Amino acid sequence: MKYILIPVFIILSCKSKSEQVSNEDFTINHILKDLTLEEKVGQMAQINLTVIAKGPSKWRSSYPLKIDLKRLKKAILDFKVGSIINTINGRALKPTSWRENIKLIQKYAVDSTRSKVPIIYGVDGIHGATYADGATMFPHQINLAASWNNENAYNMAKVCAYETRAIGIPWNFSPVLDLGIDPRFPRQFETFGEDPLLAGRLSRSMIRGFQGDNNDISNKYNVAACLKHFVGYQSVISGKDRTPAYIPDNVLSEYHIEPFREAIKDGAKTVMISSGLINGIPVHANYDLIVRVLRRKLGFEGVILSDWEDINKLHTRDKVAENKKEAVKIAINAGIDMSMIPYEYEQFCKFLIELVKEGEVPIERIDEAVSRILKLKYDLGLFDNPIIDSNNYKDFGSKKHRELAYKAASESITLLKNKNKILPIKNNPSILVTGPNANSMRTLNGAWTYSWQGDLADEFTSNYNTIYEAVSNSFGTSNVKFIPGVAYKNGGNYYEMNEINIKKAVDEGRKSDIIILCIGENSYTEKPGDLNDLNIHKLQLKLALELSKTGKPIVLIINSGRPRLITDFEPFMSAIINVYLPGNHGGDALADILSGKINPSGKLPYTYPAFPNSLLPYYYKPSEVQNNNQGAYNYTGEVNNLYDFGYGLSYSHFEYSDLNINKDIFQSTSDTIQINVNLKNVSNIDGYEIIQLYSSDLFAQITPDIKRLRDFKRVFLKSGETKSINFSLPIDKLAYYNAQNKKIIENGSFSISINDLNRTFLVKQ
Repeated sequence: MKYILIPVFIILSCKSKSEQVSNEDFTINHILKDLTLEEKVGQMAQINLTVIAKGPSKWRSSYPLKIDLKRLKKAILDFKVGSIINTINGRALKPTSWRENIKLIQKYAVDSTRSKVPIIYGVDGIHGATYADGATMFPHQINLAASWNNENAYNMAKVCAYETRAIGIPWNFSPVLDLGIDPRFPRQFETFGEDPLLAGRLSRSMIRGFQGDNNDISNKYNVAACLKHFVGYQSVISGKDRTPAYIPDNVLSEYHIEPFREAIKDGAKTVMISSGLINGIPVHANYDLIVRVLRRKLGFEGVILSDWEDINKLHTRDKVAENKKEAVKIAINAGIDMSMIPYEYEQFCKFLIELVKEGEVPIERIDEAVSRILKLKYDLGLFDNPIIDSNNYKDFGSKKHRELAYKAASESITLLKNKNKILPIKNNPSILVTGPNANSMRTLNGAWTYSWQGDLADEFTSNYNTIYEAVSNSFGTSNVKFIPGVAYKNGGNYYEMNEINIKKAVDEGRKSDIIILCIGENSYTEKPGDLNDLNIHKLQLKLALELSKTGKPIVLIINSGRPRLITDFEPFMSAIINVYLPGNHGGDALADILSGKINPSGKLPYTYPAFPNSLLPYYYKPSEVQNNNQGAYNYTGEVNNLYDFGYGLSYSHFEYSDLNINKDIFQSTSDTIQINVNLKNVSNIDGYEIIQLYSSDLFAQITPDIKRLRDFKRVFLKSGETKSINFSLPIDKLAYYNAQNKKIIENGSFSISINDLNRTFLVKQ
């Protein structure tokens, strides 16, 4: 077989005796020296909660949750396991249950083990405290990106941190910093969309929200954040989860690494490695990416965590290890500090101990990993306070938190079409609400909502309004009728549907003044969310086309985690609104936009494609658009987007004018372009506009992107108001990574653009 060669680990030189050693370093070094090899290896092991819970197997637990003391003893006392994750049976638990059981676990770890090192508990809180009954569910990250408002990202992370700590968990596996560059991918909704700058800005806000403005994760309201999934996870060839990607180094640096770089600057404590492969090498086995890039180039000093069972998969799936023991060797030597095992912990611990004793994994590599894990536990305050005081969390699920979630939803919802200004809806018309997403809290929330796949969401969300319920509340129950037409199959795969009563929906549509058609997807994530066809489901297409024959105006609501294709019936829609996955308050926020109580301000954080073979981000290359009408060889090449990145309408109308820059020639990379543009609200409605600044490198050593986002501002203007908007763009922000993966700025012509205005300038160093 072919082996992956990993450079021998080189430990950093220790401080001299004359150097001052901090209390933290002293404590960590003291604990580390006292640990046996078995205890050190146990600290690197992370197991699923079901492994120590009562139930029929390590994969399935009895409900309600009760810890099996025999299993707990085996894991923590016999195998010295240092970390636990997740919930039982993929469902949310009461906060009291969480606190009681984590208290039991921590007391056992501290009181019954020789090392007395507390457990660190981690969880995936993706748009709220996922597995906590009663937790506040915000919109997903894709919505936060659509709001183009850092404040919403900060608020979501801060509330999630508070409510995650409230159940006794100090470590959250968020934010997702993959670029949502492929609309086929089943986790695009977990990202900030396709642009590196937008993702980087919002990621820094989330780090401050999770870890606190002063980065003090010992604070009882803060958690340790986890950047994931490093790196290139969603840029795959097939569009399917955990499949190969082929990404040149300069493309990784230019786009995919950038959001991680920004979040690391803000002190992110942990990183989770991608489950995918890049250029034929599983990222979990890639020393160059983990050590040379993440550690050395980006300067990351925290804990590096595997994803779910991905060390084993180096053998079982990726075939780069002959057996599971070799898989452990490859991953640990490549730089993984902690293994999310999550079940066969006995095997992992046994293999790693043997590998150290055999000299295949240096003890220095183990000490480095364990010292980082101990530091994380120390920074979280777990040595002093391993058990939380439940009296400190009165705002769990509070009105204050729910209002912040509503705000994020209302600012993210994106108006894509408004023919003849049919919206906002006026004069109390009769309304038919129809479609599979019209009366579902599951579809509004998506995955990671009180369960992994979100399939249990309706069980936990009876106090919130679906789209139909919110529209009824807003326009009057006597004016609003609901007929689904088609529905998702109960207990089936997310994509399975049944035709219910399309004819009845069409008949009611003819009698109504307006039809609100709610389509999209059922909830999914990861492998279960893979798809083979980006087109909207054929039954939803049938419903839309049949309703269009009524001649009544149709307001199309798109409720999905990725942009499903609607080109076949888009021309027949009078208005189109993309709500993405807006969370528990999405129905209310949408109803307020439909009624005009809220003026929409969201902008697309991804490119909405028109066809299955037109899946490009907005920063495509000039060769994507080609026209030749000379001679016998005539052709046309087009980019077919239904809606462009950054697009979104408002009930207000804005005019841009007088774009100016401070000079036409810049002679130093330390110089700054000062940019000014006037923005006027020429409508009679107050509103927000997202002003987007782009640059273009007109000629370069490698083919340049058509344009790149360089800055943005969210600005409020009253009716008739004009504002002068200023941007400062350092010349060095125009640099790019060349074919040798070196960041350079070239002399030559550039342009900057805002809306449909642009100015050109020269760089002459």
